[in-house]
Amino acid sequence: MNLRDFLIGCALLGALGWWISSAGSRGEEVADAAVARPGCPLPPAVASGEPPLQSDVPGGLSPFVLDAASLRPLAGFSIEARVLSREDYRIGREADLSPTDLALGWQRMAEDGVLSGLEVSQSSRWYRYRWRDQPPLPPREIARSSANMHMIPASAAVAEALAGVEQGDEVRIDGWLVEASTTDGWRWRSSTTRTDTGGGSCEVVYVCSLQRR
Repeated sequence: MNLRDFLIGCALLGALGWWISSAGSRGEEVADAAVARPGCPLPPAVASGEPPLQSDVPGGLSPFVLDAASLRPLAGFSIEARVLSREDYRIGREADLSPTDLALGWQRMAEDGVLSGLEVSQSSRWYRYRWRDQPPLPPREIARSSANMHMIPASAAVAEALAGVEQGDEVRIDGWLVEASTTDGWRWRSSTTRTDTGGGSCEVVYVCSLQRR
């Protein structure tokens, strides 16, 4: 090989390397498309297999101001869970913020053998479950290991990722439990415990990051 052929070969390899590197960068951006930054900082992350992690709001974190409402952060929130059901909404003030509810189960409430013994449904921003003969888990464990959560996407990319979530998916969600309010006095406040039931027990989650697994 003469010097000219060697230099041409190096140039071609360099161009190929740049293309691969560029394509890899684009791939990372697509993989990270469900993360809203910097306007929605991520809270501390839950460890895999653990129950949802709720954390304190750091000092200096301002409310998230959206067109439909202002969102005051109540706590950081990080969860790995299985989607038991999903329901979309288009009518009402809540739907202007949160177009989708996800009923989520974690730990034993994410297991096939447990879920096969439950019938799950959603309507009117509620999550319901029932069993035929005996509950597959103690009812208290079902209640504290599952919840209906109102999802508020923090960006168009997160909204797109949310639109693709299906029943049975495993998801990781990081964001903030919030209280939504408007200037005319309307409020919508998240629960900040996993042990409550009934009215006001749903989480209102401002979703900074959503990953399907």
